[in-house]
Amino acid sequence: MLSRRAVSPTPSPRRSVWPWYSLLVVPFVGTLWVPFYNSVEPRAGGIPFFYWYQFVWIGVSEILTAIVYFATRSDGTER
Repeated sequence: MLSRRAVSPTPSPRRSVWPWYSLLVVPFVGTLWVPFYNSVEPRAGGIPFFYWYQFVWIGVSEILTAIVYFATRSDGTER
């Protein structure tokens, strides 16, 4: 039978991650503030603003999430 050793993580000085996590509020506000994008014009390729605005936020959210992930992950290396 295999023995299990308790591995305790070594404490490391952590940078403040709060500013990075605050970037995740941007898409939250941008998509939930409906009066801002509740219109038909301007159209992009015949698609009303209401729809393409939300699709743009998918890409923006993906980029911001990747930035926050890479900035806050702790993989054991110092940057």
